[in-house]
Amino acid sequence: MKKLFALAFVALFSLSAMAQQVDLRKKISVSGSAEAEVTPDIIYISISLKEYLKDNNSKKKVEISTLESQLYNAVQTAGIAKENLTINNLSGYTITQKKKNPDFLVSKQYRLKVSDLNKFNEIMGDIDPKGIAYTNIDSYDYSKIETLKKELKIKALQAAKAKATYLVEAIGDKLAGIIDIQELNNESYPQPMYRNVMMMKSAESADMAGAAAPEIDFKKIKLNYTMNTVFEIR
Repeated sequence: MKKLFALAFVALFSLSAMAQQVDLRKKISVSGSAEAEVTPDIIYISISLKEYLKDNNSKKKVEISTLESQLYNAVQTAGIAKENLTINNLSGYTITQKKKNPDFLVSKQYRLKVSDLNKFNEIMGDIDPKGIAYTNIDSYDYSKIETLKKELKIKALQAAKAKATYLVEAIGDKLAGIIDIQELNNESYPQPMYRNVMMMKSAESADMAGAAAPEIDFKKIKLNYTMNTVFEIR
């Protein structure tokens, strides 16, 4: 019998606790959003240079040091800080083969950081096109992205509050404090679209010597934030 009374007491206490947890406040759930598009101003580009033979004559090899000097000089002429150009890769295989075979054609990869693709086109125009194995965009970003994200989130939250206010006032009530906020985001970093082929094979580079630099059509970075909110109605 005592056990039955104990179980009944526990059940009654649980029901009482559940009743106390029921939220009887009047509420309104609304969402607000804000979005923006920005043009990337931080662009990382891979550049691969490779030695080549003039007229296929092994005695007329254009050394990697010559191509590298052209690249460094072009970067300085374009007004880009020297620390923005780094060596990306020089494999142990390349070094070993160079020691074994003096005629081995060395290649080196570099990483260049630019804020303007026109500068990059200027740089490529100052390098022997036959020595360019390929170029490619690695990644890109926007320098003030975190500040922009913060501003958009605030605008989205303010939009949600404004919507809740006029909806509640339309039925003669007033908006009280906020109960809940949930953030949703939709960030888009689309890959750049090429009008001309950016990848340049060394076999084709001679034909491109007098051609215009590749034009790149950058799609903008899109940021969209939605704030799902719950406000109390008083």
